[in-house]
Amino acid sequence: MTKTQFVVSLLTCAVLGATSAAAQDLSFFITSKGSGKGADLGGLAGADAICQKLAAAAGAGSKTWHAYLSTKTVNAKDRIGSGPWYNAKGVKVAESVADLHSDNNKLGKENSLTEKGAMVNGRQDKPNTHDILTGSQLDGTHFADGEDHTCSDWTSSGEGSAQVGHHDRQGGGANPTSWNSAHGSRGCSQENLIGTGGNGYFYCFAVK
Repeated sequence: MTKTQFVVSLLTCAVLGATSAAAQDLSFFITSKGSGKGADLGGLAGADAICQKLAAAAGAGSKTWHAYLSTKTVNAKDRIGSGPWYNAKGVKVAESVADLHSDNNKLGKENSLTEKGAMVNGRQDKPNTHDILTGSQLDGTHFADGEDHTCSDWTSSGEGSAQVGHHDRQGGGANPTSWNSAHGSRGCSQENLIGTGGNGYFYCFAVK
């Protein structure tokens, strides 16, 4: 082996080692793709399965993954474990559930990355895909007003509405800078979600 080949080999090992370490730490991401059926994710079980599949492809499939989604009776914040959570670059985005739902979290366009470590388009990009499905209130709990904020508990791709957050902390709505509860979508189909400023993406957290 020549000196050049030896150096290349060392660099390759270092890169692979860093990639493996990042996969080990990964415990939070925005899905790089949705179900393709708008807000019909196959319910919570279907959404969790999407998280698990994407995490596995990124080398973090040994962990248990849940989608950050509320239903009419389930709180998103109760589904995601206790933290801490790290993105694909190894940045700690939140220490605990309380920290995640406080002003101290590190969520935003720079840190709310996909499982691949890619940045998701924000309000200033084309197309804008900053709307992230959550069905949740600001504190991570479900709505109890009798209205549909979860597209029929994530089974509808037609009628209804889904509460969304802005991963880039920008935009319109009642809470434009909220990562988890900015406003409702105009419908549940893929076209409706795109028209509102999204693409059917949602947050995934490692429970353990």
